[in-house]
Amino acid sequence: MSHHIESILSTLPDKPGVYQYYDEEGKIIYVGKAKSLKKRVSSYFQKDRHESGKTAVLVRKIADIKTIVVDTEMDALLLENNLIKKYQPRYNVNLKDDKTYPWICIKNERFPRIFYTRKFIRDGSEYFGPYTSVKMIETLLDLVKQLYKIRNCSLNLSVENIEKKKFKVCLEYHIGNCKGPCEDWQSFEEYDENIKDIRQILKGNAGAVIGHLKEIMQQFSADMKFEEAQEVKDKIDQLEKFKTKSVVVNPAIHNVDVFSIRTEDDFAYVNFLKVMNGSIIQGHTIEMKRKLDETPEELLEIAIADMRTRFQSDAKEMIVPFDMQMEDENLKFTVPKIGDKRHLLLLSEKNVLNFMREKQMQMEKQHPENKILRLLEQMKKDLRLTELPRHIECFDNSNFQGAYPVAAMSVFKNAKPSKKDYRHFNIKTVEGPDDFASMEEVIFRRYKRMLDELQPLPQLIVIDGGKGQLSSAMSSLEKLGLKGKIAVIGIAKKLEEIYYPEDSVPLYIDKKSQTLHIIQQLRDEVHRFGITHHRNRRSKGVVKTELSEIKGIGEKTAEELLKHFKSVKKIKETGLEEISKVIGRAKGEIVYDYFRETR
Repeated sequence: MSHHIESILSTLPDKPGVYQYYDEEGKIIYVGKAKSLKKRVSSYFQKDRHESGKTAVLVRKIADIKTIVVDTEMDALLLENNLIKKYQPRYNVNLKDDKTYPWICIKNERFPRIFYTRKFIRDGSEYFGPYTSVKMIETLLDLVKQLYKIRNCSLNLSVENIEKKKFKVCLEYHIGNCKGPCEDWQSFEEYDENIKDIRQILKGNAGAVIGHLKEIMQQFSADMKFEEAQEVKDKIDQLEKFKTKSVVVNPAIHNVDVFSIRTEDDFAYVNFLKVMNGSIIQGHTIEMKRKLDETPEELLEIAIADMRTRFQSDAKEMIVPFDMQMEDENLKFTVPKIGDKRHLLLLSEKNVLNFMREKQMQMEKQHPENKILRLLEQMKKDLRLTELPRHIECFDNSNFQGAYPVAAMSVFKNAKPSKKDYRHFNIKTVEGPDDFASMEEVIFRRYKRMLDELQPLPQLIVIDGGKGQLSSAMSSLEKLGLKGKIAVIGIAKKLEEIYYPEDSVPLYIDKKSQTLHIIQQLRDEVHRFGITHHRNRRSKGVVKTELSEIKGIGEKTAEELLKHFKSVKKIKETGLEEISKVIGRAKGEIVYDYFRETR
Protein backbone atom coordinates (compact mmCIF):
# COMPACT_ATOMS: atom_id res chain seq x y z
CA MET A 1 0.00 0.00 0.00
CA SER A 2 1.39 3.43 -0.99
CA HIS A 3 1.88 6.33 1.45
CA HIS A 4 -0.71 8.27 -0.56
CA ILE A 5 -3.38 5.61 0.02
CA GLU A 6 -2.43 5.33 3.70
CA SER A 7 -2.86 9.07 4.21
CA ILE A 8 -6.30 8.99 2.54
CA LEU A 9 -7.45 6.06 4.69
CA SER A 10 -6.40 7.85 7.88
CA THR A 11 -8.61 10.84 7.11
CA LEU A 12 -11.77 9.11 5.85
CA PRO A 13 -14.98 10.25 7.60
CA ASP A 14 -17.21 7.83 9.51
CA LYS A 15 -20.25 8.97 7.49
CA PRO A 16 -22.41 7.68 4.61
CA GLY A 17 -21.16 8.43 1.14
CA VAL A 18 -19.73 7.28 -2.16
CA TYR A 19 -16.12 6.32 -2.85
CA GLN A 20 -14.37 6.29 -6.25
CA TYR A 21 -11.24 4.28 -7.03
CA TYR A 22 -8.84 5.57 -9.69
CA ASP A 23 -5.98 3.77 -11.44
CA GLU A 24 -2.53 5.23 -12.25
CA GLU A 25 -3.90 6.84 -15.41
CA GLY A 26 -6.53 8.74 -13.43
CA LYS A 27 -9.42 6.66 -14.75
CA ILE A 28 -12.30 5.62 -12.47
CA ILE A 29 -12.23 1.84 -12.15
CA TYR A 30 -14.79 1.36 -9.36
CA VAL A 31 -17.57 3.27 -7.60
CA GLY A 32 -19.12 2.08 -4.34
CA LYS A 33 -21.44 3.32 -1.61
CA ALA A 34 -21.01 2.93 2.13
CA LYS A 35 -22.87 3.45 5.37
CA SER A 36 -19.48 4.39 6.81
CA LEU A 37 -16.82 5.47 4.31
CA LYS A 38 -14.04 4.90 6.84
CA LYS A 39 -14.99 1.29 7.63
CA ARG A 40 -15.95 0.27 4.11
CA VAL A 41 -12.97 1.68 2.19
CA SER A 42 -10.46 0.58 4.84
CA SER A 43 -11.78 -3.00 4.65
CA TYR A 44 -10.43 -3.33 1.10
CA PHE A 45 -6.86 -2.82 2.35
CA GLN A 46 -7.01 -4.82 5.59
CA LYS A 47 -7.28 -8.28 4.06
CA ASP A 48 -4.05 -10.02 3.13
CA ARG A 49 -5.94 -12.35 0.87
CA HIS A 50 -9.30 -11.49 -0.67
CA GLU A 51 -11.83 -14.26 -1.19
CA SER A 52 -12.37 -13.07 -4.75
CA GLY A 53 -9.43 -12.95 -7.14
CA LYS A 54 -11.15 -10.13 -9.03
CA THR A 55 -11.27 -8.01 -5.87
CA ALA A 56 -7.57 -8.62 -5.24
CA VAL A 57 -6.77 -7.42 -8.78
CA LEU A 58 -8.92 -4.32 -8.24
CA VAL A 59 -7.14 -3.40 -4.99
CA ARG A 60 -3.72 -3.74 -6.64
CA LYS A 61 -4.77 -1.24 -9.32
CA ILE A 62 -6.04 1.47 -6.91
CA ALA A 63 -3.77 4.53 -7.14
CA ASP A 64 -6.11 7.18 -5.74
CA ILE A 65 -9.38 7.44 -3.80
CA LYS A 66 -11.98 10.19 -3.79
CA THR A 67 -15.10 10.34 -1.63
CA ILE A 68 -18.40 12.22 -1.54
CA VAL A 69 -20.22 12.53 1.80
CA VAL A 70 -24.07 12.46 1.79
CA ASP A 71 -26.79 12.54 4.45
CA THR A 72 -28.21 9.01 4.23
CA GLU A 73 -27.31 5.58 2.91
CA MET A 74 -30.15 5.84 0.38
CA ASP A 75 -28.68 9.10 -0.92
CA ALA A 76 -25.36 7.28 -1.28
CA LEU A 77 -27.05 4.46 -3.19
CA LEU A 78 -28.73 6.87 -5.63
CA LEU A 79 -25.49 8.82 -6.18
CA GLU A 80 -23.55 5.59 -6.73
CA ASN A 81 -26.08 4.55 -9.38
CA ASN A 82 -25.74 7.87 -11.22
CA LEU A 83 -21.94 7.74 -11.16
CA ILE A 84 -21.86 4.15 -12.41
CA LYS A 85 -24.10 5.10 -15.35
CA LYS A 86 -21.99 8.15 -16.11
CA TYR A 87 -18.51 6.60 -15.93
CA GLN A 88 -19.26 2.87 -16.44
CA PRO A 89 -16.26 1.71 -14.35
CA ARG A 90 -14.64 -1.55 -15.36
CA TYR A 91 -15.21 -3.37 -12.07
CA ASN A 92 -18.78 -2.28 -11.38
CA VAL A 93 -21.93 -4.27 -12.00
CA ASN A 94 -23.10 -3.89 -15.57
CA LEU A 95 -26.79 -3.00 -15.87
CA LYS A 96 -27.76 -4.49 -19.23
CA ASP A 97 -30.62 -2.24 -20.28
CA ASP A 98 -30.04 0.42 -22.91
CA LYS A 99 -33.63 0.73 -24.10
CA THR A 100 -35.55 4.01 -24.16
CA TYR A 101 -39.01 3.37 -22.74
CA PRO A 102 -42.12 5.41 -23.58
CA TRP A 103 -44.03 7.76 -21.28
CA ILE A 104 -47.56 9.14 -21.30
CA CYS A 105 -47.37 12.92 -21.37
CA ILE A 106 -49.95 15.48 -20.25
CA LYS A 107 -48.61 18.51 -22.12
CA ASN A 108 -48.01 21.76 -20.25
CA GLU A 109 -50.41 23.91 -22.27
CA ARG A 110 -53.92 25.32 -22.19
CA PHE A 111 -56.35 22.48 -23.00
CA PRO A 112 -53.54 19.88 -22.57
CA ARG A 113 -53.02 17.13 -25.11
CA ILE A 114 -52.33 13.57 -23.91
CA PHE A 115 -50.02 11.33 -25.91
CA TYR A 116 -47.15 8.89 -25.50
CA THR A 117 -43.54 9.79 -26.20
CA ARG A 118 -40.00 8.47 -25.73
CA LYS A 119 -38.58 11.96 -25.15
CA PHE A 120 -38.64 13.33 -21.62
CA ILE A 121 -38.61 17.13 -22.01
CA ARG A 122 -38.45 19.22 -18.84
CA ASP A 123 -40.91 21.92 -19.92
CA GLY A 124 -43.37 21.62 -17.03
CA SER A 125 -45.36 18.83 -18.68
CA GLU A 126 -46.43 15.83 -16.60
CA TYR A 127 -44.98 12.42 -17.46
CA PHE A 128 -46.35 9.06 -16.33
CA GLY A 129 -44.19 5.98 -16.68
CA PRO A 130 -41.95 4.91 -18.19
CA TYR A 131 -43.89 1.90 -19.39
CA THR A 132 -42.12 -1.27 -20.53
CA SER A 133 -45.19 -2.39 -22.46
CA VAL A 134 -46.48 -0.35 -25.41
CA LYS A 135 -49.65 -2.46 -25.18
CA MET A 136 -50.23 -1.09 -21.67
CA ILE A 137 -49.90 2.48 -22.99
CA GLU A 138 -52.30 1.79 -25.85
CA THR A 139 -54.82 0.31 -23.40
CA LEU A 140 -54.66 3.37 -21.16
CA LEU A 141 -54.88 5.87 -24.03
CA ASP A 142 -57.79 3.95 -25.57
CA LEU A 143 -59.59 4.09 -22.21
CA VAL A 144 -58.97 7.84 -21.95
CA LYS A 145 -60.23 8.34 -25.49
CA GLN A 146 -63.42 6.39 -24.76
CA LEU A 147 -64.11 8.23 -21.51
CA TYR A 148 -63.15 11.80 -22.41
CA LYS A 149 -63.14 13.95 -25.54
CA ILE A 150 -59.57 15.24 -25.50
CA ARG A 151 -58.17 17.22 -28.43
CA ASN A 152 -55.22 15.81 -30.42
CA CYS A 153 -54.36 18.91 -32.48
CA SER A 154 -51.33 21.11 -31.70
CA LEU A 155 -53.11 24.48 -32.01
CA ASN A 156 -52.20 27.25 -29.58
CA LEU A 157 -55.55 27.56 -27.78
CA SER A 158 -54.78 30.74 -25.88
CA VAL A 159 -57.62 32.93 -24.65
CA GLU A 160 -56.64 35.57 -27.20
CA ASN A 161 -56.63 33.18 -30.16
CA ILE A 162 -60.01 31.72 -29.24
CA GLU A 163 -61.58 35.13 -28.74
CA LYS A 164 -60.28 36.21 -32.16
CA LYS A 165 -61.86 33.05 -33.62
CA LYS A 166 -58.63 32.07 -35.37
CA PHE A 167 -59.62 28.38 -35.60
CA LYS A 168 -62.44 26.27 -36.98
CA VAL A 169 -63.47 22.84 -35.67
CA CYS A 170 -61.99 19.93 -37.64
CA LEU A 171 -63.13 16.43 -38.57
CA GLU A 172 -62.38 15.17 -35.02
CA TYR A 173 -65.21 17.36 -33.74
CA HIS A 174 -67.65 16.18 -36.41
CA ILE A 175 -67.02 12.48 -35.69
CA GLY A 176 -67.44 13.03 -31.94
CA ASN A 177 -63.83 12.72 -30.74
CA CYS A 178 -63.52 16.37 -29.61
CA LYS A 179 -65.89 18.95 -28.14
CA GLY A 180 -64.41 21.92 -30.02
CA PRO A 181 -62.50 23.98 -27.42
CA CYS A 182 -60.83 25.78 -30.38
CA GLU A 183 -64.14 27.59 -31.04
CA ASP A 184 -64.95 27.88 -27.34
CA TRP A 185 -67.63 25.16 -27.59
CA GLN A 186 -66.09 23.44 -24.58
CA SER A 187 -65.17 25.45 -21.51
CA PHE A 188 -61.70 25.35 -19.99
CA GLU A 189 -63.23 24.37 -16.62
CA GLU A 190 -64.96 21.29 -18.06
CA TYR A 191 -61.83 20.28 -19.96
CA ASP A 192 -59.70 20.75 -16.84
CA GLU A 193 -62.03 18.51 -14.80
CA ASN A 194 -61.52 15.78 -17.40
CA ILE A 195 -57.74 16.19 -17.16
CA LYS A 196 -57.93 15.83 -13.38
CA ASP A 197 -59.78 12.52 -13.78
CA ILE A 198 -57.30 11.29 -16.38
CA ARG A 199 -54.42 12.21 -14.11
CA GLN A 200 -55.91 10.04 -11.34
CA ILE A 201 -56.42 7.11 -13.73
CA LEU A 202 -52.78 7.27 -14.86
CA LYS A 203 -51.71 7.32 -11.22
CA GLY A 204 -53.70 4.15 -10.63
CA ASN A 205 -56.48 5.89 -8.69
CA ALA A 206 -59.39 4.67 -10.81
CA GLY A 207 -61.50 4.29 -7.65
CA ALA A 208 -61.33 8.02 -6.92
CA VAL A 209 -62.46 8.82 -10.46
CA ILE A 210 -65.37 6.37 -10.15
CA GLY A 211 -66.47 8.09 -6.94
CA HIS A 212 -66.27 11.49 -8.61
CA LEU A 213 -68.29 10.32 -11.62
CA LYS A 214 -70.97 8.79 -9.39
CA GLU A 215 -71.51 12.19 -7.76
CA ILE A 216 -71.91 13.79 -11.20
CA MET A 217 -74.31 11.03 -12.31
CA GLN A 218 -76.48 11.50 -9.24
CA GLN A 219 -76.58 15.26 -9.83
CA PHE A 220 -77.67 14.75 -13.44
CA SER A 221 -80.39 12.37 -12.27
CA ALA A 222 -81.60 14.86 -9.67
CA ASP A 223 -81.77 17.51 -12.41
CA MET A 224 -83.77 15.12 -14.63
CA LYS A 225 -80.92 15.03 -17.17
CA PHE A 226 -81.20 11.32 -17.76
CA GLU A 227 -79.34 11.22 -21.07
CA GLU A 228 -76.28 12.90 -19.53
CA ALA A 229 -76.58 10.61 -16.48
CA GLN A 230 -76.51 7.56 -18.77
CA GLU A 231 -73.36 8.80 -20.50
CA VAL A 232 -71.63 9.15 -17.12
CA LYS A 233 -72.87 5.70 -16.10
CA ASP A 234 -71.29 4.23 -19.24
CA LYS A 235 -67.98 5.80 -18.19
CA ILE A 236 -68.32 4.31 -14.71
CA ASP A 237 -68.99 0.86 -16.19
CA GLN A 238 -65.88 1.08 -18.37
CA LEU A 239 -63.75 2.20 -15.43
CA GLU A 240 -65.10 -0.56 -13.21
CA LYS A 241 -64.23 -3.09 -15.88
CA PHE A 242 -60.71 -1.64 -16.22
CA LYS A 243 -60.28 -1.59 -12.45
CA THR A 244 -61.36 -5.23 -12.11
CA LYS A 245 -58.72 -6.29 -14.62
CA SER A 246 -55.90 -4.29 -13.04
CA VAL A 247 -56.49 -4.86 -9.30
CA VAL A 248 -54.48 -7.89 -8.15
CA VAL A 249 -54.48 -7.42 -4.37
CA ASN A 250 -56.11 -5.43 -1.60
CA PRO A 251 -56.63 -1.82 -2.80
CA ALA A 252 -55.31 -0.69 0.62
CA ILE A 253 -51.81 -1.55 -0.64
CA HIS A 254 -50.96 1.84 -2.07
CA ASN A 255 -47.76 3.34 -3.48
CA VAL A 256 -45.58 0.30 -2.82
CA ASP A 257 -42.55 -0.95 -4.77
CA VAL A 258 -41.95 -4.70 -5.10
CA PHE A 259 -38.53 -6.20 -5.90
CA SER A 260 -37.36 -9.77 -6.45
CA ILE A 261 -34.04 -11.18 -7.61
CA ARG A 262 -32.65 -14.40 -9.11
CA THR A 263 -28.97 -15.13 -9.64
CA GLU A 264 -27.48 -17.53 -12.18
CA ASP A 265 -23.72 -17.90 -12.64
CA ASP A 266 -22.30 -14.39 -13.20
CA PHE A 267 -25.70 -12.84 -13.90
CA ALA A 268 -28.54 -11.54 -11.77
CA TYR A 269 -32.10 -10.69 -12.80
CA VAL A 270 -34.22 -8.20 -10.86
CA ASN A 271 -37.93 -7.52 -11.31
CA PHE A 272 -39.71 -4.33 -10.22
CA LEU A 273 -43.46 -3.84 -9.78
CA LYS A 274 -45.14 -0.53 -8.94
CA VAL A 275 -48.40 -0.92 -7.00
CA MET A 276 -50.97 1.85 -6.58
CA ASN A 277 -54.31 1.16 -4.88
CA GLY A 278 -53.81 -2.57 -5.31
CA SER A 279 -53.12 -2.20 -9.05
CA ILE A 280 -49.83 -2.95 -10.77
CA ILE A 281 -49.25 0.11 -12.92
CA GLN A 282 -45.62 -0.57 -13.88
CA GLY A 283 -43.40 -3.59 -14.23
CA HIS A 284 -39.85 -4.06 -15.44
CA THR A 285 -37.04 -6.65 -15.30
CA ILE A 286 -33.33 -5.96 -15.77
CA GLU A 287 -30.27 -8.15 -16.25
CA MET A 288 -27.09 -7.45 -14.27
CA LYS A 289 -23.56 -8.72 -14.91
CA ARG A 290 -21.52 -9.35 -11.79
CA LYS A 291 -17.92 -8.14 -11.76
CA LEU A 292 -16.65 -8.74 -8.18
CA ASP A 293 -18.77 -11.67 -6.94
CA GLU A 294 -21.31 -9.29 -5.42
CA THR A 295 -23.89 -10.85 -3.09
CA PRO A 296 -27.61 -10.89 -3.97
CA GLU A 297 -28.14 -8.21 -1.30
CA GLU A 298 -25.57 -5.89 -2.90
CA LEU A 299 -27.00 -6.49 -6.37
CA LEU A 300 -30.54 -5.79 -5.20
CA GLU A 301 -29.45 -2.50 -3.60
CA ILE A 302 -27.97 -1.37 -6.92
CA ALA A 303 -31.11 -2.41 -8.80
CA ILE A 304 -33.38 -0.60 -6.33
CA ALA A 305 -31.49 2.64 -6.84
CA ASP A 306 -31.63 2.27 -10.61
CA MET A 307 -35.34 1.42 -10.79
CA ARG A 308 -36.50 4.08 -8.34
CA THR A 309 -34.57 6.71 -10.29
CA ARG A 310 -35.73 5.49 -13.68
CA PHE A 311 -39.41 5.18 -12.71
CA GLN A 312 -39.33 8.26 -10.46
CA SER A 313 -40.75 6.31 -7.55
CA ASP A 314 -41.46 8.03 -4.24
CA ALA A 315 -42.83 4.93 -2.48
CA LYS A 316 -42.13 4.77 1.24
CA GLU A 317 -42.48 0.99 1.42
CA MET A 318 -40.58 -1.66 -0.51
CA ILE A 319 -41.49 -5.36 -0.55
CA VAL A 320 -38.26 -7.39 -0.85
CA PRO A 321 -37.36 -11.12 -0.69
CA PHE A 322 -34.89 -10.84 2.21
CA ASP A 323 -33.78 -8.45 4.95
CA MET A 324 -31.92 -5.40 3.69
CA GLN A 325 -29.08 -3.93 5.74
CA MET A 326 -29.75 -0.47 4.36
CA GLU A 327 -31.14 1.98 6.93
CA ASP A 328 -33.32 4.94 6.01
CA GLU A 329 -35.89 6.52 8.32
CA ASN A 330 -38.03 7.47 5.29
CA LEU A 331 -38.19 3.93 3.92
CA LYS A 332 -39.76 0.71 5.17
CA PHE A 333 -38.51 -2.66 3.92
CA THR A 334 -41.03 -5.51 4.19
CA VAL A 335 -40.26 -9.23 3.81
CA PRO A 336 -43.79 -10.74 3.71
CA LYS A 337 -44.46 -14.33 4.73
CA ILE A 338 -48.23 -14.49 4.11
CA GLY A 339 -51.08 -12.41 2.71
CA ASP A 340 -51.48 -10.02 -0.21
CA LYS A 341 -47.96 -8.63 0.02
CA ARG A 342 -46.56 -12.16 -0.16
CA HIS A 343 -48.73 -12.69 -3.25
CA LEU A 344 -47.15 -9.61 -4.85
CA LEU A 345 -43.64 -10.86 -4.10
CA LEU A 346 -44.42 -14.25 -5.64
CA LEU A 347 -45.86 -12.49 -8.70
CA SER A 348 -42.64 -10.49 -9.04
CA GLU A 349 -40.57 -13.69 -8.75
CA LYS A 350 -42.71 -15.27 -11.46
CA ASN A 351 -41.92 -12.32 -13.72
CA VAL A 352 -38.20 -12.85 -13.13
CA LEU A 353 -38.46 -16.52 -14.08
CA ASN A 354 -40.47 -15.69 -17.21
CA PHE A 355 -37.86 -13.12 -18.23
CA MET A 356 -35.04 -15.66 -17.73
CA ARG A 357 -36.92 -18.33 -19.67
CA GLU A 358 -37.68 -16.00 -22.60
CA LYS A 359 -34.07 -14.81 -22.70
CA GLN A 360 -32.87 -18.40 -22.68
CA MET A 361 -35.23 -19.35 -25.53
CA GLN A 362 -34.07 -16.38 -27.61
CA MET A 363 -30.43 -17.33 -27.06
CA GLU A 364 -31.12 -20.94 -27.98
CA LYS A 365 -32.84 -19.90 -31.22
CA GLN A 366 -29.85 -17.75 -32.17
CA HIS A 367 -27.25 -20.27 -30.94
CA PRO A 368 -28.67 -23.84 -30.79
CA GLU A 369 -25.35 -25.13 -29.47
CA ASN A 370 -25.87 -23.09 -26.31
CA LYS A 371 -28.91 -25.18 -25.40
CA ILE A 372 -26.86 -28.37 -25.56
CA LEU A 373 -24.03 -26.82 -23.58
CA ARG A 374 -26.42 -25.56 -20.92
CA LEU A 375 -28.03 -29.00 -20.63
CA LEU A 376 -24.64 -30.71 -20.33
CA GLU A 377 -23.58 -28.19 -17.70
CA GLN A 378 -26.76 -28.94 -15.75
CA MET A 379 -26.13 -32.69 -15.98
CA LYS A 380 -22.56 -32.21 -14.81
CA LYS A 381 -23.81 -30.27 -11.81
CA ASP A 382 -26.73 -32.59 -10.96
CA LEU A 383 -24.70 -35.80 -11.25
CA ARG A 384 -21.59 -34.34 -9.56
CA LEU A 385 -19.34 -35.04 -12.56
CA THR A 386 -15.88 -33.59 -13.19
CA GLU A 387 -16.40 -33.06 -16.93
CA LEU A 388 -19.26 -32.51 -19.36
CA PRO A 389 -21.03 -35.79 -20.27
CA ARG A 390 -20.85 -35.29 -24.03
CA HIS A 391 -20.63 -39.05 -24.62
CA ILE A 392 -22.84 -41.33 -22.46
CA GLU A 393 -23.28 -45.11 -22.74
CA CYS A 394 -26.10 -46.98 -20.99
CA PHE A 395 -26.25 -50.78 -20.44
CA ASP A 396 -29.07 -53.23 -19.68
CA ASN A 397 -29.43 -57.03 -19.52
CA SER A 398 -32.32 -59.06 -20.92
CA ASN A 399 -33.15 -62.77 -20.77
CA PHE A 400 -36.17 -64.96 -21.43
CA GLN A 401 -36.70 -67.01 -18.26
CA GLY A 402 -32.96 -67.63 -18.26
CA ALA A 403 -32.90 -68.51 -21.95
CA TYR A 404 -31.17 -66.49 -24.69
CA PRO A 405 -29.39 -63.98 -22.36
CA VAL A 406 -28.42 -60.75 -24.16
CA ALA A 407 -27.38 -57.21 -23.26
CA ALA A 408 -27.80 -53.89 -25.03
CA MET A 409 -26.14 -50.49 -25.04
CA SER A 410 -27.64 -47.13 -26.00
CA VAL A 411 -25.41 -44.13 -26.72
CA PHE A 412 -26.10 -40.40 -26.36
CA LYS A 413 -23.77 -37.79 -27.79
CA ASN A 414 -24.34 -34.14 -26.94
CA ALA A 415 -27.57 -35.13 -25.15
CA LYS A 416 -29.07 -36.78 -28.25
CA PRO A 417 -29.36 -40.46 -29.28
CA SER A 418 -26.54 -41.67 -31.53
CA LYS A 419 -28.26 -44.77 -32.91
CA LYS A 420 -25.42 -45.75 -35.21
CA ASP A 421 -23.36 -46.38 -32.08
CA TYR A 422 -25.93 -48.63 -30.35
CA ARG A 423 -24.67 -52.19 -29.72
CA HIS A 424 -26.14 -55.50 -28.57
CA PHE A 425 -24.24 -58.38 -26.99
CA ASN A 426 -24.95 -62.12 -26.85
CA ILE A 427 -23.79 -63.39 -23.46
CA LYS A 428 -21.06 -65.98 -24.03
CA THR A 429 -19.50 -66.95 -20.69
CA VAL A 430 -22.51 -66.99 -18.36
CA GLU A 431 -24.98 -69.85 -18.01
CA GLY A 432 -28.44 -69.22 -16.60
CA PRO A 433 -30.08 -65.97 -15.47
CA ASP A 434 -27.16 -64.20 -13.77
CA ASP A 435 -27.53 -60.46 -14.35
CA PHE A 436 -24.45 -59.56 -12.31
CA ALA A 437 -22.10 -61.86 -14.21
CA SER A 438 -23.68 -60.87 -17.53
CA MET A 439 -23.11 -57.17 -16.78
CA GLU A 440 -19.50 -57.88 -15.81
CA GLU A 441 -18.89 -59.71 -19.09
CA VAL A 442 -20.50 -57.01 -21.27
CA ILE A 443 -18.67 -54.10 -19.65
CA PHE A 444 -15.34 -55.91 -19.94
CA ARG A 445 -15.88 -56.78 -23.61
CA ARG A 446 -17.06 -53.27 -24.53
CA TYR A 447 -14.24 -51.28 -23.01
CA LYS A 448 -11.46 -53.77 -23.74
CA ARG A 449 -12.33 -53.42 -27.38
CA MET A 450 -12.40 -49.62 -27.14
CA LEU A 451 -8.96 -49.65 -25.51
CA ASP A 452 -7.58 -52.08 -28.10
CA GLU A 453 -8.92 -49.97 -30.97
CA LEU A 454 -7.89 -46.68 -29.32
CA GLN A 455 -11.47 -45.38 -29.45
CA PRO A 456 -12.41 -42.30 -27.34
CA LEU A 457 -14.00 -43.35 -24.06
CA PRO A 458 -17.32 -41.93 -22.80
CA GLN A 459 -17.45 -39.41 -19.97
CA LEU A 460 -20.33 -41.28 -18.28
CA ILE A 461 -21.49 -44.90 -18.04
CA VAL A 462 -25.07 -45.56 -16.89
CA ILE A 463 -25.94 -49.02 -15.56
CA ASP A 464 -29.65 -49.85 -15.56
CA GLY A 465 -29.83 -51.65 -12.25
CA GLY A 466 -29.10 -51.29 -8.57
CA LYS A 467 -25.93 -51.61 -6.53
CA GLY A 468 -25.31 -55.24 -7.62
CA GLN A 469 -25.05 -54.51 -11.34
CA LEU A 470 -23.06 -51.35 -10.59
CA SER A 471 -20.51 -53.35 -8.56
CA SER A 472 -20.19 -55.89 -11.38
CA ALA A 473 -19.52 -53.11 -13.89
CA MET A 474 -16.90 -51.55 -11.61
CA SER A 475 -15.18 -54.93 -11.26
CA SER A 476 -14.59 -55.07 -15.03
CA LEU A 477 -13.47 -51.44 -15.24
CA GLU A 478 -10.96 -52.09 -12.46
CA LYS A 479 -9.53 -55.07 -14.36
CA LEU A 480 -9.09 -52.80 -17.40
CA GLY A 481 -7.43 -50.03 -15.35
CA LEU A 482 -10.34 -47.66 -16.00
CA LYS A 483 -11.61 -47.27 -12.45
CA GLY A 484 -11.78 -43.56 -11.62
CA LYS A 485 -11.21 -42.56 -15.24
CA ILE A 486 -14.85 -42.79 -16.30
CA ALA A 487 -17.81 -41.66 -14.19
CA VAL A 488 -20.26 -44.53 -13.53
CA ILE A 489 -23.75 -44.43 -12.03
CA GLY A 490 -26.47 -47.01 -11.46
CA ILE A 491 -30.17 -46.19 -11.76
CA ALA A 492 -32.92 -47.94 -9.80
CA LYS A 493 -36.00 -49.30 -11.53
CA LYS A 494 -38.25 -46.37 -10.68
CA LEU A 495 -35.62 -43.84 -11.71
CA GLU A 496 -35.87 -42.23 -8.28
CA GLU A 497 -32.44 -43.24 -7.07
CA ILE A 498 -28.98 -42.72 -8.54
CA TYR A 499 -26.21 -44.91 -7.10
CA TYR A 500 -22.49 -44.22 -7.12
CA PRO A 501 -19.73 -46.81 -6.70
CA GLU A 502 -18.78 -47.45 -3.06
CA ASP A 503 -21.53 -45.11 -1.81
CA SER A 504 -24.52 -46.69 -0.10
CA VAL A 505 -26.51 -43.44 0.02
CA PRO A 506 -28.37 -42.78 -3.26
CA LEU A 507 -28.75 -39.40 -4.91
CA TYR A 508 -32.27 -38.13 -5.59
CA ILE A 509 -32.77 -35.85 -8.59
CA ASP A 510 -35.73 -33.55 -9.13
CA LYS A 511 -38.32 -35.47 -11.16
CA LYS A 512 -38.90 -32.42 -13.36
CA SER A 513 -35.21 -31.87 -14.16
CA GLN A 514 -33.81 -32.21 -17.67
CA THR A 515 -31.02 -34.40 -16.27
CA LEU A 516 -33.50 -37.04 -15.17
CA HIS A 517 -35.29 -36.71 -18.53
CA ILE A 518 -32.06 -37.57 -20.40
CA ILE A 519 -31.37 -40.54 -18.12
CA GLN A 520 -34.93 -41.73 -18.70
CA GLN A 521 -34.43 -41.46 -22.47
CA LEU A 522 -31.19 -43.45 -22.21
CA ARG A 523 -32.92 -46.20 -20.26
CA ASP A 524 -35.96 -46.31 -22.57
CA GLU A 525 -33.72 -46.53 -25.62
CA VAL A 526 -31.58 -49.35 -24.20
CA HIS A 527 -34.76 -51.24 -23.22
CA ARG A 528 -36.25 -50.85 -26.68
CA PHE A 529 -33.05 -51.84 -28.44
CA GLY A 530 -32.39 -54.76 -26.10
CA ILE A 531 -35.93 -56.17 -26.27
CA THR A 532 -35.95 -56.04 -30.08
CA HIS A 533 -32.69 -57.98 -30.24
CA HIS A 534 -33.86 -60.44 -27.60
CA ARG A 535 -37.15 -61.06 -29.43
CA ASN A 536 -35.29 -61.74 -32.66
CA ARG A 537 -32.95 -64.16 -30.94
CA ARG A 538 -35.82 -65.97 -29.23
CA SER A 539 -37.60 -66.33 -32.56
CA LYS A 540 -34.51 -67.85 -34.12
CA GLY A 541 -34.14 -70.21 -31.15
CA VAL A 542 -37.76 -71.32 -31.37
CA VAL A 543 -37.55 -72.01 -35.10
CA LYS A 544 -34.73 -74.44 -34.50
CA THR A 545 -36.80 -76.59 -32.09
CA GLU A 546 -39.07 -79.53 -32.92
CA LEU A 547 -42.07 -77.33 -32.12
CA SER A 548 -41.58 -75.47 -35.40
CA GLU A 549 -42.11 -78.74 -37.27
CA ILE A 550 -45.61 -79.25 -35.84
CA LYS A 551 -48.31 -78.29 -38.34
CA GLY A 552 -50.78 -75.82 -36.75
CA ILE A 553 -48.36 -74.53 -34.08
CA GLY A 554 -46.95 -71.06 -34.70
CA GLU A 555 -44.03 -69.17 -33.17
CA LYS A 556 -46.15 -67.45 -30.50
CA THR A 557 -47.60 -70.76 -29.27
CA ALA A 558 -44.13 -72.31 -29.29
CA GLU A 559 -42.83 -69.38 -27.20
CA GLU A 560 -45.64 -69.85 -24.66
CA LEU A 561 -44.81 -73.56 -24.31
CA LEU A 562 -41.08 -72.97 -23.92
CA LYS A 563 -41.66 -70.16 -21.45
CA HIS A 564 -43.83 -72.44 -19.29
CA PHE A 565 -42.06 -75.83 -19.62
CA LYS A 566 -38.50 -74.49 -20.17
CA SER A 567 -37.54 -77.19 -22.75
CA VAL A 568 -38.92 -79.39 -25.54
CA LYS A 569 -37.98 -82.49 -23.54
CA LYS A 570 -40.24 -81.40 -20.69
CA ILE A 571 -43.13 -80.84 -23.11
CA LYS A 572 -42.70 -84.38 -24.48
CA GLU A 573 -43.01 -85.82 -20.96
CA THR A 574 -46.11 -83.74 -20.06
CA GLY A 575 -49.69 -84.99 -20.29
CA LEU A 576 -52.46 -83.56 -22.44
CA GLU A 577 -54.22 -81.79 -19.57
CA GLU A 578 -51.14 -79.81 -18.50
CA ILE A 579 -50.33 -78.74 -22.06
CA SER A 580 -53.95 -77.69 -22.68
CA LYS A 581 -53.88 -75.42 -19.62
CA VAL A 582 -51.14 -73.37 -21.34
CA ILE A 583 -52.27 -73.23 -24.99
CA GLY A 584 -55.86 -74.49 -25.02
CA ARG A 585 -57.46 -77.89 -25.74
CA ALA A 586 -57.35 -77.83 -29.54
CA LYS A 587 -53.67 -76.89 -29.86
CA GLY A 588 -52.83 -79.03 -26.85
CA GLU A 589 -54.15 -82.12 -28.64
CA ILE A 590 -52.07 -81.25 -31.74
CA VAL A 591 -48.86 -81.04 -29.70
CA TYR A 592 -49.65 -84.04 -27.54
CA ASP A 593 -50.56 -86.24 -30.52
CA TYR A 594 -47.44 -85.14 -32.42
CA PHE A 595 -45.04 -86.14 -29.66
CA ARG A 596 -46.99 -89.39 -28.93
CA GLU A 597 -46.56 -90.41 -32.55
CA THR A 598 -42.85 -89.61 -32.57
CA ARG A 599 -41.98 -91.42 -29.34
